[in-house]
Amino acid sequence: MISSSYTTELFSICMQPFGQIPVLEDDDITLFESRAITSYVAEKFKGTGYDLIRHENLKEAAMVKVWTEVESHRYNPAIVPIVFQFLVAPLQGNSPDQTIIDANLEKLAKVLDIYEARLSSTKYLAGDFYSLADLHHLPYTFYLMKTPAASVVNERPHVKAWWEDISSRPAFKKLTEGMNYVRK
Repeated sequence: MISSSYTTELFSICMQPFGQIPVLEDDDITLFESRAITSYVAEKFKGTGYDLIRHENLKEAAMVKVWTEVESHRYNPAIVPIVFQFLVAPLQGNSPDQTIIDANLEKLAKVLDIYEARLSSTKYLAGDFYSLADLHHLPYTFYLMKTPAASVVNERPHVKAWWEDISSRPAFKKLTEGMNYVRK
């Protein structure tokens, strides 16, 4: 029998130097970090379906990159601690830390105010097309919407409409059937 510490060490050495998921092995390449993986998959399969990166239009592709960066550097750092406090801390036997929630809700509200302004003139973040920038918001926002903090989205009409649009896409609805971590 192989111990879990041994397999974790092997995983870290062989597949992911930080010992975390996700990891994608594709032929002779091993990728880690979710945004790198999604970009790779979108690039690899761009000719077989919907173009999530907008390869044919330099300006649209640039806007996808801009809003993907915003998600990574502004949105994600604010939303992750909120979701963690509401959903993970209780599983670890801890009460949610309201100080952490409040501080990050303030940060997230500022980001969403910018989203509200952006989405008042475009259907999606990068433009009037669904893109990788929107897709990256799905996992954590899905969980946020299962918490009392959902109001931070719901009180902004354009953000709420955007969320309802992207979260109702058939592929995401199918995916969420398996996301049993929390039910509202």
